[in-house]
Amino acid sequence: MNALYSLLFVFLLVLIPLFGVDAAHLRTFFGVCIPTTAFIIFIVGFAYKVITWGRSAVPFRIPTTGGQFKSFDPEMFPQNKLDCPQTGAQTFFRMVLEVFAFRSLFRNTAVSLHEGKDHPVVAYKSSKWLWLFAITFHYSFFIVALRHLRLFLEPIPFFVHGLEFVDGLLQIGAPTMYLTDVGLVVGVLLLFGRRMINSRVNYISYASDFFPLFLILAVALSGIYMRYYDKVDIIAIKELTMGLVTFHYHVPEAISVSFFVHVFLVSCLMAYFPFSKLMHFPGVFLSPTRNLPNDSRAKHHVNPWNDPNIKPHAYADYEKHFGVPMAEAGLPLDNPENGKAPEEEA
Repeated sequence: MNALYSLLFVFLLVLIPLFGVDAAHLRTFFGVCIPTTAFIIFIVGFAYKVITWGRSAVPFRIPTTGGQFKSFDPEMFPQNKLDCPQTGAQTFFRMVLEVFAFRSLFRNTAVSLHEGKDHPVVAYKSSKWLWLFAITFHYSFFIVALRHLRLFLEPIPFFVHGLEFVDGLLQIGAPTMYLTDVGLVVGVLLLFGRRMINSRVNYISYASDFFPLFLILAVALSGIYMRYYDKVDIIAIKELTMGLVTFHYHVPEAISVSFFVHVFLVSCLMAYFPFSKLMHFPGVFLSPTRNLPNDSRAKHHVNPWNDPNIKPHAYADYEKHFGVPMAEAGLPLDNPENGKAPEEEA
């Protein structure tokens, strides 16, 4: 039901610009006002979330580790520098692999229960399919976004031309089919299929998990429809987008309604982005489980909000103060004298 509600909501979003442009003729509203407002919401919301996360205190080292810590005998117990980094450089390389290669997801394992001879046996095996789905989707989305810079920059940067050349290297169709268009749609469908087929994932999936998938799919399909079927006027679109960048707003009449549908869906995605789970994009850079070295046993870390007037309470002092009730409760004492009552001492 969560998936159905999300799909219906995205369908309603598609109908809004269809009626707004065709019936109400609100071309300037959907071509200028909506995208500009969505972009402002995106920038302000994105900055607010990042600043809020950045100001959050992290008094303890809490990195996620999965390997050997630096030991006193490195030859017998060699350190795993990527899974248990202890220096800033090691943490940096760990972050690079995490951001660009999804390393932790690559190490994903699947658990299964098998009937053994005497009792059930739990088995673990490597599972790379989720990593493949995710990296296909994310890199396709990233390259598609970079390719769209040609609409907002003049002259067009050289790397945009390079991306378009590599993306359309197979020279399929006219206009040329981009590989990332296919990869984006396939990646979204695979991630959606995982949530539907895997009963455990489906059980914990909310509308907030399905809605961005359907919204991104609608954005991709509307863009594909414009490029390969509707054959929109690129010159008129470039005139509109450059007007948005330079604040000289103009909506050419040659632009078809399919473009306004695409722009409205993109605007919804931008406005929704800072308040959704899609914020894991900047969140990975600010996650203390990833961006901190695991050096708790090599350095002394002091809680930054400790009251300086409150002195540390060593265990010896604790036992001296509470030795009698500890002894009465049967707890062991390092110093048996601390467990004697004052009259017993006398």
